[in-house]
Amino acid sequence: MINRAPSSSLDFNLYLITDRQATGGRDLALVVEEALKGGVKAVQLREKDLSSRDLYELAFAMRKLTERYDAALFINDRIDIALAVDADGVHLGGNSLPIHRARKVLGKKRLIGVSCHNQVNALAAQDFGADFITYGPVFHTPSKAAFGSPVGVDSLQEVAPRLRIPVFALGGITSRNTRQVISAGAHGIALISAVIAAENPCEEAKTLLALLPPCTREEE
Repeated sequence: MINRAPSSSLDFNLYLITDRQATGGRDLALVVEEALKGGVKAVQLREKDLSSRDLYELAFAMRKLTERYDAALFINDRIDIALAVDADGVHLGGNSLPIHRARKVLGKKRLIGVSCHNQVNALAAQDFGADFITYGPVFHTPSKAAFGSPVGVDSLQEVAPRLRIPVFALGGITSRNTRQVISAGAHGIALISAVIAAENPCEEAKTLLALLPPCTREEE
């Protein structure tokens, strides 16, 4: 595991979320590796439909892959899988284990990201000990349609300055609107299809990262 203690700053600002159904038939590990070659430094494994055994095997492979590129690995929701593969952290949603309970299980060195969709969610996540949040959907995207209408850039601009922890804009993020959400106060961007579904994930990752400000973690 990469030794990253919780901090008010993270050393990544592009948070890649997986979806093996969006690869166009390509092997997910190959797509993620191309993104890592392009400079991605944080991957969230989010494959909710897999059995525990299959998810563990995929997570184990992703752990080995991300280690080769000095990148962080987060597991969506499954704290047990995160511990089993020595991941860098977990990403929690509204139906996940409460943040403070997750922290007791994970300890202080692993990071906790939390999905938030409004200001109340965001402030609560911070108060309960999240290290960072994803906020959205900012723009329309089919993968987040279940959460209702997009929250919009104005909402992001209102919420981000109120938090002491990094905020990642999520939902419909592309190279066309990346600078817009950064200007609104986002620390970084979280996305799936812009990279996972890209014809050339490596080049798309490079393009997106070039639009983001330099990101280095403050030393403790």
